[in-house]
Amino acid sequence: MWAVGGIGRGYAHRIPRPASCTITRKATTSCFPDTSRGRKGGEMVTLIVSTTADAASIGPASALLAMPGWLPGPSLQEIPSFKNGEVRLLKQDTSIISEDHLDKRWEELTGEVVEETIFLSRHTAVSNRPSLTVHPIGVPHLRDDEVPPQGGKPGWAAPPSPRIGAWLRLLKTIANSHNLIPEFEVTLEATHHGPVINSPTMFVEIGSTEEHWKRQDAAQVVASVGLIWEGLGLGGGVKAGDWKRSCRHDGNNKVLLGIGGGHYAPRHMDIVWHDGVWVGHLLSGYALPMEDPGKSNAQGDAKDIGGTWKHAIKVAYEVTKSAFPGGEVLAHLDQKSFKSWQKKAITEFLKEQNIKIGKPNDFY
Repeated sequence: MWAVGGIGRGYAHRIPRPASCTITRKATTSCFPDTSRGRKGGEMVTLIVSTTADAASIGPASALLAMPGWLPGPSLQEIPSFKNGEVRLLKQDTSIISEDHLDKRWEELTGEVVEETIFLSRHTAVSNRPSLTVHPIGVPHLRDDEVPPQGGKPGWAAPPSPRIGAWLRLLKTIANSHNLIPEFEVTLEATHHGPVINSPTMFVEIGSTEEHWKRQDAAQVVASVGLIWEGLGLGGGVKAGDWKRSCRHDGNNKVLLGIGGGHYAPRHMDIVWHDGVWVGHLLSGYALPMEDPGKSNAQGDAKDIGGTWKHAIKVAYEVTKSAFPGGEVLAHLDQKSFKSWQKKAITEFLKEQNIKIGKPNDFY
């Protein structure tokens, strides 16, 4: 959504239990979540959230609803819904970050289990460059006494959608085929902003000015002729970024947890452009507050470095792990973005937490 944002500790995240699948890649690992998560017998659905208050949200939603197969669904506290196969679309009138716990509220209303949530939103940037972005959400770096500027609760992050990596690559392919590139940049964004939610989640955004938010060609690439329609298999094709299916057939269970770098995660994105790379949370430098102990050199120890950076890393790792049952989450550091004492402290802390550090070719 916007260039920076916030979130916090709401309901405890739900960790799917590994169940029935095994893969062979140096070791045997279970890779399927237990589909009994939530109400027994409830259908597993994908929740798409849009708002009429945002042209970059309602544009793609309207384009999607113009496609065949949609039927009216129940209203969620005056928020109308629509359904198409296993997909549910909400069309609210309030800010996209104002409605917390939409997954839990939908489950309580319908008995269906929300397997993932996708928000449609605008993106703003100082550069005003046209862009199409995807990203996970959360502000695990905020202290309890801080007020998140853009929704959520301090210290919390949603499980990242396993589709983020595959959808970034698909989005670029579709945008290119519809001549939006090079005018539009297709990019990841670092983890930021709300709303509070507990299902695996991502934002898909159009940026960066009112002119771009209203672009019908961009809305169609995001929705009806492109990303969502194809990515969710609504046209009858194979879903993109399906962790359960790919874990079984491809055998790649490595997941990238990005640590450091700028908001648009360039060093991490260099890896994500490779086919088959899975992406979890992306913690930019501003999401890793570290207090210089006064000895800014390689002699600093992790225990001497104050700030919320440790909590941010732990939360991001835990919820990424929950979103990829059976996966091996590896930290990828933007090495050049850190001072020597910061890199030493982070490396030491990751070792303490038994979080392995991956090199680029570990992910593909």
